Amino acid sequence: MDYQEAYPVGTRVQVRDRDALQAFRQSWSWHHPLSDSMLEHAGARAVVEEVGFYHGGDVLYKLDGVPGTWHEACLKAE
Repeated sequence: MDYQEAYPVGTRVQVRDRDALQAFRQSWSWHHPLSDSMLEHAGARAVVEEVGFYHGGDVLYKLDGVPGTWHEACLKAE
């Protein structure tokens, strides 16, 4: 299976706003749920530091200077 990320390493992204993060948090019941502390980073801008793929193709990101493991749906292009 060939997985493809929307934001390759080195891409500048922005964490979605708090309302979008809350909506994702309420609808997502699988791996890597958003923590309370991650909600505090709503709107943060960062550079993608690492990209990984969960079994089944879910794309997960580590951001430079923003803690946590982020789902692609929680980010947008800057």
